[in-house]
Amino acid sequence: MHHLTFDIANDVATITLKHPPQNRIDDQMVDELDEALDAIATSGARAVLLQADGDNFSFGGDIQLWPDAPANELRDRFERYMNVFNRFERLPMPVVAAVQGLCFGGGFELVLRADVIFAGDGATFGHPEQTLGIVTLLGGIYRVAERAGRARASEWAMTSKPISASEMKQGGVVNRVIADGDLAREARAFVEDLARGPTRAYAAHKALLRVWAVGGISAADEAMFDIAMPLFATSDVQAGIKSAVEAFKAGKPRPVLHFSGQ
Repeated sequence: MHHLTFDIANDVATITLKHPPQNRIDDQMVDELDEALDAIATSGARAVLLQADGDNFSFGGDIQLWPDAPANELRDRFERYMNVFNRFERLPMPVVAAVQGLCFGGGFELVLRADVIFAGDGATFGHPEQTLGIVTLLGGIYRVAERAGRARASEWAMTSKPISASEMKQGGVVNRVIADGDLAREARAFVEDLARGPTRAYAAHKALLRVWAVGGISAADEAMFDIAMPLFATSDVQAGIKSAVEAFKAGKPRPVLHFSGQ
């Protein structure tokens, strides 16, 4: 049985964790995520929705694999997971995560790779790693720090306390908290709207944020025009600028554009 599935329809790629009862992340799930990313990269999809089956998003890594494994084998495993998660993070299109129930450990670290996070009002997040005497192995603590600041990231990781969706939103980690019963519908509608947008511009913004995360504002300024100027050759930008100028000259509101993603 698959531990993760994906499908592509109406320019949206949907990735679904399917490893009951806790959607634990294991070698098979990571391999299937890697395969999904291969398919998405060549599919023409313009936005991605990450979701999970069941009452809970994920309890984290499948630690049953760890006790008897030598350190070098564990390192190889975790490096593999990190590389695939980072590949997911670098998709050149918007990625939205819809989170319900418990979202802990590696599951939380996967969600942190999304550009936008929607959470059900009953969702709970956490870093349980400290209760095992280890760290957030897939980059969770500093990705939380990037969104919520060092103080919150330190407290949440060092205490391993469960954090509500509302507190995550207050901290800037979660974008929206939605009634549990409406989560799937609202996340789907949001990602479908993104899929009709200027895909190349979304990719450029993601690239700029990556440069900023690594090198700060000065590095992003240096990279700005190498990333931004190729957009002006795209059909979306040419149509957008032309329509804006025509509307201005006619004294009319700018029309809503139907972007092609090209």
